[in-house]
Amino acid sequence: MSTKRDYYEILGVSKSASAEEIKKAYRKVAIQFHPDKNPGDKASEEKFKEAAEAYEVLRDQDKRKQYDRFGHARQGRGGFQGHEMNMDDIFSQFGDIFGGGGGGGSPFDSFFGGGGSRSRQRKGSNLRIKLKLSLEEVANGVEKKIKVHRLVKADGVTFKNCQTCGGTGQVRKVVNTMLGQMVSTSACPSCGGAGQLIDQRPPGIDSSGLQSKEELITIKIPAGVSEGMQLSMSGKGNDAPGGGVAGDLLILVEEQEDKVLKRDGNNIIYDMYLSFVDAALGTSVEIPSIGGKVRIKIEPGTQSGKMLRLRGKGIKDINGYSTGDQLIYVNVWVPKKLNAEEKAKLESLRDAPHFQPQADANDKGFFERMKEYFS
Repeated sequence: MSTKRDYYEILGVSKSASAEEIKKAYRKVAIQFHPDKNPGDKASEEKFKEAAEAYEVLRDQDKRKQYDRFGHARQGRGGFQGHEMNMDDIFSQFGDIFGGGGGGGSPFDSFFGGGGSRSRQRKGSNLRIKLKLSLEEVANGVEKKIKVHRLVKADGVTFKNCQTCGGTGQVRKVVNTMLGQMVSTSACPSCGGAGQLIDQRPPGIDSSGLQSKEELITIKIPAGVSEGMQLSMSGKGNDAPGGGVAGDLLILVEEQEDKVLKRDGNNIIYDMYLSFVDAALGTSVEIPSIGGKVRIKIEPGTQSGKMLRLRGKGIKDINGYSTGDQLIYVNVWVPKKLNAEEKAKLESLRDAPHFQPQADANDKGFFERMKEYFS
C-alpha cells in the first residue's frame, strides 16, 4: 500500500481505547474480512492483513506510544516491525484471540464450520536479539556479522506420519446442535500440528529432532534506525520441528549514547564552548561531526545562545526522504580565575562603551582595541 491508513481508523476505535477494546475490535474486523469467509476476494484479504498490522502495533504499549507520537513516520520499510506481515505471521501470532487451535489450521474454522480450512506449513519459533549501534552506525547504516545459536534440523533423524491426524496436522470434531452439525478444526494434540512424529533420532538430539548450532549471520542495518525499532530477517530463526519453515530473527535496535554528539530525531546536536575573546573577535574552529571533524567560521560578535546549522550533516531518514542537520549551540565560556595582568586589562575595558549590553558589536574600532589588549 502506498498510503498508510490510520490504525485506529482501521479497527474503528478511538485513540483512548483500552487494550480490551482494541482486541475486540480487531477480532470483529478480522472475522469480517477473513479469507475463509471471502474466498478469492483480494480486497478483503488486504483489509485482513491491514487489520492485523494495526493490531500488532496498538496491542503493544511501547509501539503504541511510538505510533501515537510519530505516526507512520517511524515505521520500518513495509510495516511497523520493518517487514510486511504475511498470513502465516497473522495466524501464528494472533490465532489465540479467536479461540482456535492455531498450529495446523485456520483459527476461524470453528466459526465457519471448517469448510474453508487450509493446510499451512508449521513455522519455527522466532529468535530475538538486541543489537547496540553507535551514532555513526545509526547515521550511515552498517553491516554486522553476529553469532546466533539456532535450533536446526539434525542429521540422521527420520519421521513418520502421525496416526492421530493421518499426517494432516489437524483433527476435526463434529458436534450436534439445535441448528444442525457444527464442525470445528484444531491442531492435532499428538503431533502439535506438524503432521509427523519422530521415528528415529541419534543420541543427543532432542525430542523435536532439532539441535542447537552456532551460525554466523550477516545483518544489514539501514541508515536512520532508532532506539526501540525492531527489524526482521525472515527464515533466520529456529527451524520448525518435523519440517516447515524456519522462524524469523527479530533484531531490537539499541542506540549507544555518544559522548559528544546528541541525537534529536534526525538532527545532531553539539554544544560548542567559545572563549569570550573568540566570540568577540571571531575565529574558525574544528568541531566533531558524523564522519569526522569539520571546520566552521565564527563571525565576530557571536552571542552566547546562538544556533549555527550545518545542513545535511545529520541522520538520513529511514524512508530516504531527507537528511537531518547538525545544530551547533554556542556557549560563551567565562574564565573563573584571572591573574593580575589579565584582571587589569579587563578592568580597563569595564566601562568601555562596547563592553555594555547595548554596544554595537559590528564596530571595527572595538575589535581593533580588543586585539591590542589581548595581544
